[in-house]
Amino acid sequence: MTSPHAAEQTLLLGPANGLVGVITPPLPPANGQAPREDPPFVIILNAGIIHRVGPNRLHVSLARALSADGFPVLRVDLSGLGDSQGREDGSAPLDAALADIRDTIDTLQATRQVKRVVLMGLCSGADHSVIYAASDPRVVGVVLLDPSIPRTKGYYLKHYSGRLLSLRTWKNVALGRHPVWQLLKRRAHGAPVGEGDAAGGDMAAARPAVTLEHPEVRAFLENAYGRALGNGALFLTVLTSDRERQHNYRRQLQDAFPALDFNGRLLIEYFERCDHTFTTLASQQRLVGLVRRWMGAAGFR
Repeated sequence: MTSPHAAEQTLLLGPANGLVGVITPPLPPANGQAPREDPPFVIILNAGIIHRVGPNRLHVSLARALSADGFPVLRVDLSGLGDSQGREDGSAPLDAALADIRDTIDTLQATRQVKRVVLMGLCSGADHSVIYAASDPRVVGVVLLDPSIPRTKGYYLKHYSGRLLSLRTWKNVALGRHPVWQLLKRRAHGAPVGEGDAAGGDMAAARPAVTLEHPEVRAFLENAYGRALGNGALFLTVLTSDRERQHNYRRQLQDAFPALDFNGRLLIEYFERCDHTFTTLASQQRLVGLVRRWMGAAGFR
């Protein structure tokens, strides 16, 4: 019996054919339905340093499900990952990733007349997707799985209110093991909050850490989302409870960038009791079903 995925094929991309991807072409529609008219090409980016199959073969599951719905899908390894060659131009990691994405889309446009793409990624793949979408109007949609989002007042309210109600927190306070005791000891000795422990007042330890909440980082991300919106991109964002240190409620993305008007072009779902890499079959099925419904109803320009 022939596999419905037997048509998957390897593709070399970029000016030097140094990037390697696997295309899952759209399957013929079932029950005599008309094929999807001019669907955008879905490009799934690496999650961190994981090969293009994705964590727990998540990218394979997404590609084959979307293929069954009539969308062509490319799972690509960025330079230096999986089977792709490393870049030799000395680009910084973010610059290299953005150049790889552009090379990938350019190759699809030149060889397959692709004019519209949907970028999809988990973790770093999500960040690369939205940052790149800011610069290329060919990106008509982005699927962001656990992207980087600055923490907000709403985040801290939920974070600390949950701990105030925790029996373990009060037990640690009573036993002197809670971090608040270290803070009080340092203030009692005249040390300012956030000062490092290095002898002699190490200046490096005293510098404020560059976090997602840093004004320049927040402005950079806000600009990326704003420009992608300006290009007409649609957004699907999925947040998992496993990333509680980064985000812990559904509306955190909108609250982090209140100046942006997503104007009905953003769907966010928060997956409780779900780990960052969608390990369980149930969480993968839930995610795949959500992505399929969104892709089918999005109405890309």
